[in-house]
Amino acid sequence: MREPTTTHPAATSPATPGRTPSEHRLREAGLPVTDLGPVLAEETDPLLFVTVSGAHLYGFPSRDSDIDLRGVHVLPVEALIGLDEPDETRTRMGERDGVEMDLVTHDLRKFARLMLRRNGYVLEQLLSPLVVHTTDAHRELASVVPALLTSHHAHHYAGFAATQWRLFERTGESKPLLYTFRALLTGIHLMRGGGIEAHLPTLLGEVAAPAYLPDLIAAKTGAEHGRDGVPDRDLAEKDVTALRTVLEDARAATALPGEPGTAGRDALHALVVKARLSP
Repeated sequence: MREPTTTHPAATSPATPGRTPSEHRLREAGLPVTDLGPVLAEETDPLLFVTVSGAHLYGFPSRDSDIDLRGVHVLPVEALIGLDEPDETRTRMGERDGVEMDLVTHDLRKFARLMLRRNGYVLEQLLSPLVVHTTDAHRELASVVPALLTSHHAHHYAGFAATQWRLFERTGESKPLLYTFRALLTGIHLMRGGGIEAHLPTLLGEVAAPAYLPDLIAAKTGAEHGRDGVPDRDLAEKDVTALRTVLEDARAATALPGEPGTAGRDALHALVVKARLSP
């Protein structure tokens, strides 16, 4: 697939004139000054998009946070019809300019199937405003999302929050606690018709949440695995339990359908075929 692409190097300082909106967003999100272009150039197949996920997307990165790059690659037809198993998911970890980063990409077909499984995580990656590399097909793929949102996405966010809460119980660290609250608030926001919003500071202005969360976000900037600012365990559990109830009530009352519409699936199918067959 060959089409117009845009890659944002994220290497200039905030004062540099002529920077794109995406570069401003990357800087504002706390991305370290490093050129990501060469990292993407090592990929062997065309990239449909690459965005930043993880703590930078969620709005609470630490000074030592890794960069979580997520995206989609497009395998050639030969890779899918030959004898070898296709390389549908690729993971590459490494360090650049002293910054740890990992790049995970799925082939477009696999990514589309994940979108149909009511997987909120991949939708957050697709819609992330922290864009490192984009194409026209990226924008087409993102335009399908509204047709795929369902009430069952609440279960995704409830399950992710439960996993992070168990991690918090073991470690007592601020990171999994923030991940717990972020997942619950994202799910509530979605069920109430607000769409996918993964940025915790933004969510705090739209969904009622514990008053200590802004201070917890600020405290986490000092260390990725710190415990500063963590509230009393009983208080945190009470607040998490309350938000789980809010999420379930929002799911029960949501106007979102129980299943994605056929129009969304048909649009994904057409997009995958077009991208695969484009010269």
